[in-house]
Formats: sequence, C-alpha cells, structure tokens
Amino acid sequence: MITSLLAADGPLFGANNRGIIIFGFEIYYYAICIVCGMIGAAALSALLMKRRNMSPDLIFLLFVVCIPTAIVGARLFSCLTDESIGIQNFFRFRDGGLSITGGVLGGVFAGFVVCRIRKVSFLRAADCVVINILIAQSLGRWGNFFNGEVYGAEVTDPAWQWFPFAVPIAGNVSEVGGIGGFSDPNATWHYAFFFYESVINLIGWALLFTLAWKMNKKPNGVLICLYFVWYGTVRSVMEPLRDPKFILDKGGVMWSEVFSILMVGLGVCAILVLCILNFRKEKAFFGSRVGDPCGIRDYLTPYKDDIPYYSTINMFGSEYPPAPEKQEKKKRNAKTEQDEEPPRDGGTA
Repeated sequence: MITSLLAADGPLFGANNRGIIIFGFEIYYYAICIVCGMIGAAALSALLMKRRNMSPDLIFLLFVVCIPTAIVGARLFSCLTDESIGIQNFFRFRDGGLSITGGVLGGVFAGFVVCRIRKVSFLRAADCVVINILIAQSLGRWGNFFNGEVYGAEVTDPAWQWFPFAVPIAGNVSEVGGIGGFSDPNATWHYAFFFYESVINLIGWALLFTLAWKMNKKPNGVLICLYFVWYGTVRSVMEPLRDPKFILDKGGVMWSEVFSILMVGLGVCAILVLCILNFRKEKAFFGSRVGDPCGIRDYLTPYKDDIPYYSTINMFGSEYPPAPEKQEKKKRNAKTEQDEEPPRDGGTA
C-alpha cells in the first residue's frame, strides 16, 4: 500500500490497491477506468460527428442524458440477473455490479429518445456514437483487473503464469484488489479474460472507427449494427469461459449469453433490412444509382441557428462557406491598415 500523504483517524489523501483517497473518500480504480472510458468515447464521438457532417455539440446533449441512463440500465440488468445482488440492493452501487449489456441497452434507448425530441436522425447520430462504446468498454475492462474479477479457469502450468496472459488472484481479493495478487505468494493464476476482451474490443473499435471515417454512402445505421455484431460475438464466446461467479445466471439462465446472441442475430438481420430498404429506394444496396449516393451530405444539428462552415475534418467541408471573421479581427486589421497608410502632404500655418 502506498503511504498516505496525510493521516488522521484515516488517510485524508493517499492511494491503495483498490483506489485513490481524496479528502478521506476512496475512489476506486474501477470507477476511474469507467469514467475515463466515457470521456474518451464522448471525445471520439464528437470528432466523428464533425467528420460525418454533424454538429459535435450534439454529443454533449447525448452525454448528459445517455450516461446516467446507461448507468441505471447497467445496474438494473445486474440486479435482475444476479442472485447475489437482488433488486433490493439497487442503490448500493459501491458494492459492485454493473452489466455492460444493460448499460448499452439503456444508453441506446436514451439516445433514441433524445434524437426524436431534437428531430435529428437517430441512425446517423448513433453511427458516430455507438461504435465508440467499444473504446469505453476496452478501458472499462481494466477496472475489472483492479477489482480482481472477470477471469477464467486456473492456469496450472508455470510456463503460462505470466501477465497479461494470466493474472494472479489473491485469496482475499475483496480487500487487496487485483494488484494485491502480484504480492501474494499464495495467489492462484487464472486466464486474464478481462485483458483478452479489452484487446479484442480495441481492435473492433479501430476497424469500425476507420470504416466510419472513410464511409459516406447510404444507408445510415450499418455501423450501429456492426457494433452489435462485433460485441455480441465477443461476449457470446467469452461469457461461458468465465469463472462461474462472474456469470449472470439468475434462474439458471445465462442472461448475458442470451442477450449477446440476440445482439448478433438482430445486428445481422438489421443490416439486411437496411440494405433491402436502401435497394428499394436507391436501386443499390449501398449508395444510390438514382440519386445522391451519400447518406450524410445534409448538415445535421440539434440547433436551428447552427450554420456549417468550412472544415478540413468534415467530409463535405469544401461545400460550405468559410467561417465569418470576428468583429474584433476586422477592427484589428482595419487599425493595422490605417497605421501603415503613408501620411498625406499638407502645409503648415
């Protein structure tokens, strides 16, 4: 344990294996990883919105509404599917129990409501936001490392007992966290599924973000579906391999596994539906043979007075006028021109 900077009845500032202490309040590393993932996803979503001809201000509105809803959804899903928690302990967030599946469902639903109220295309906005959930999930999995959870079966071969292929789990992991396992001589090594999932999600994010950065053809919504296909596939493979204590199986049903398979199936079906509908309207599965092939040419903004201007990031930035000069800059330029003007000839009295 790192020595605290100041101690009274308890440390006022400091850090331990589970988190940092500020004014006597312990902030878990798990929470820090989750928050960093949220902030990173929001920043990347704003960048992608600017790239795909949307106002990046929209992400701040979605962030304010969707994040609390996602947290409630994550907690509710865990309480309903984990017998060790129960709905009666819903408000005991610090005891642990946040399901990523519930968080995604809650956040996407809230985003749909916001887009309907603001009268913006949900599919276009979600294409820029949902795929970045993967980066949040990738960082969030490291919170499981600090908590010493979400691991697989025991690794008995000493040749494979190395991090990050495997992770040491202490006997009193609830007290020392995941870091404490490295200093516990009696710790048992387990497959580091949190790390595997983190890396796979990072790869998925890189692929989908690159595709979103370059793709400008109809129909919108394909990127959302690809996210659900990717993440659903990852979870459906990883979930059964976890240690049984981390599987949400209330009533004998592996609920996360069920929802993961549904994500894959619905994602594939949704892609087919989007392509068929686009073909009926545009005579092409992607793009258009009878009209504008781009699905993001119109500038999308939640504000009526928001006017697009030239931007090198925006795919269609060259089609917009340059941003008007600020009044201060005009005045400064006018003053500079006046100072540089040569003096006029004039007589003396």
